[in-house]
Amino acid sequence: MTLRLGYGTNGLTDLRLDDALGLLADLGYDGVGLTLDHMHLDPLAPDLAARTRQVARRLAGLGLGVTVETGARYVLDPRRKHGPSLLDPDPDARAARTALLVRAVEVAADLGAHAVHCFSGITPPDTSTDTAWQRLAEALGPVLEASDRAGIPLAVEPEPGHLLATLADFHHLRTLLGDPGPLGLTLDIGHCQCLESASPVDCVKEAAPWLRHVQIEDMRRGVHEHLPFGDGEIDFPPVLEALASTGYAGLTVVELPRHSHAGPELARSSIDFLRRATGATNGAGPC
Repeated sequence: MTLRLGYGTNGLTDLRLDDALGLLADLGYDGVGLTLDHMHLDPLAPDLAARTRQVARRLAGLGLGVTVETGARYVLDPRRKHGPSLLDPDPDARAARTALLVRAVEVAADLGAHAVHCFSGITPPDTSTDTAWQRLAEALGPVLEASDRAGIPLAVEPEPGHLLATLADFHHLRTLLGDPGPLGLTLDIGHCQCLESASPVDCVKEAAPWLRHVQIEDMRRGVHEHLPFGDGEIDFPPVLEALASTGYAGLTVVELPRHSHAGPELARSSIDFLRRATGATNGAGPC
């Protein structure tokens, strides 16, 4: 099975969205991981509906698939990175994050996206683990209801340093929520190398039944730093072969959120790298 490759707009923040989408289509990407943020598709803008229709037309015209990502750093609070989170001590603050995710599901439905990505957030100081998990489960309830109505899965990402940091944590959440149908997994290949006890290949195999979105970049063991391909420690051909063998049909999105200054060049070199790595798994030469 051929993987469908995408690139995240959080690594193209120096480009206008229309220009970023055109670039990715010209390079041969199959889709885009679209982060809802002020510089691209602002989820808090009064013209969101009209802008979403415009983006949907642009995606369709370019033949690009899309995943909606919700990792914008300051979209809700200009002073707190990723704040407020689903774990915030203030119920109104948690509700603001829940409302943003519900809106993301609505945008995803209008775009024809295959998933909505999110993460838990960092456990606040003086908050017990049990309390944090309870807050997370309750805050995700309305989002999962919206996902169910829209027919679009919610793909939760294990994020180093967050409450939900590992695949085991994802399964804990799944159990807490009663294994709801709309709940799926975002697997970040670099995070597997950084944090998981299993290899990235084994993580892919373990995660396969719940995979709804995949992010990919290079990384080193124990260091949460998203790196261009070749700058880390991951052996990619076996990972890509394992991913293809799962039958996963969504996008595999390059995730380089701190490299926008070199976004166009990295978008080009990343797809070249992944094509070569995919060719290697099939016994083919470089593309």
